[in-house]
Amino acid sequence: MAMVHGSQGSADRVIARRFARADWEWVQRWFEDETLDRELGPLDSDWLDHVLSDSEGVQLVIEAAHPSTGRPAPIALVGVVWGGDGTGHAITDLAIDPARRGYGLGRAAIDATIAWPEHPQTDCWIAFVDQENTGARSFFAAIGWTDEGLDGEAEEAMYRFTTQRRG
Repeated sequence: MAMVHGSQGSADRVIARRFARADWEWVQRWFEDETLDRELGPLDSDWLDHVLSDSEGVQLVIEAAHPSTGRPAPIALVGVVWGGDGTGHAITDLAIDPARRGYGLGRAAIDATIAWPEHPQTDCWIAFVDQENTGARSFFAAIGWTDEGLDGEAEEAMYRFTTQRRG
């Protein structure tokens, strides 16, 4: 279980749970945010159907006590594709609650994602970051992931970050 500190709550427990259809309403509201929509959207019913039926990974809702109510509330949405044959699990998307962005919740969300007990065993985690997403590149570097450079060809290439953490 991860902990989060700072002005958004003091030492609150952060937990991960599987995304459910009931989450769709607040996720749609989050993606009205221009930054989230530009970097990870748009989301539609095809995305919803995929994450609800995916057997090769999981979409996780990361929750912590809301600073004003103390009740559990979503702070992040994290997509994971499970690797096989020693390839590691890949974080495919990380969306932080737009109203709480900039409070250090990303690190807590990644920690809770890796700690989620229902993942198949792995020793390696991978994140691919779009070439133009400098914020995500800075984030993964700041939390200690290794930047392995561009992976892929030309405009389609993405930055590959890895960490050797058991999950």
